[in-house]
Amino acid sequence: MSFVLDTHLMLHILRAQNIARRYFITNGFDGALTILGMVTGFYISGMTDISIAISACLGATIALFMSGLSSAYLSEKAEREKELLELEQALIRDLKTSDYGRASRYLPIMIALVNGFSPLILCLLILSPLFLAEQISFLFVSPFINSIVIAFVSIFLLGVFLGKISQTFWLWSGLRTLLIALFTIFIILLFGQ
Repeated sequence: MSFVLDTHLMLHILRAQNIARRYFITNGFDGALTILGMVTGFYISGMTDISIAISACLGATIALFMSGLSSAYLSEKAEREKELLELEQALIRDLKTSDYGRASRYLPIMIALVNGFSPLILCLLILSPLFLAEQISFLFVSPFINSIVIAFVSIFLLGVFLGKISQTFWLWSGLRTLLIALFTIFIILLFGQ
């Protein structure tokens, strides 16, 4: 009987994968674009102190993580509680211990983790050349340029993922997100000099 209950719970959670996927893409894109903007700003300003750039970017990364974690949890928890209450009122029955009730408690946590960790992971990946440059003083290319390239690749891959989801041509979808990143850089260059 427990296996059947857990199976039903998993079905509720699997139905929420679309929501988690949207949060992953949305907040991952926000994180990648934010750090791209920061790293570009440091590069065009002539920043040479990598530790300051890392501190500022880590501050933004942690803020994106905490914002993603808490905002998704609070909003999803409120939505799930509302849906559960409406269903309980329609059925005139307490559903808190049902599979649906349990899923209503677990889903906000799952979605919050996805929403928080997607920008965290992408931001740390983009910042990896800066971390490396702090440890190794001799690099052929500026760590800022390397971070910008990784950001472009990450943003392009998010677009490719969107193309796979929508079953559209993956290259066009990747190029669309890349154009957004390039336009962002253009605006930064326009106002940053």
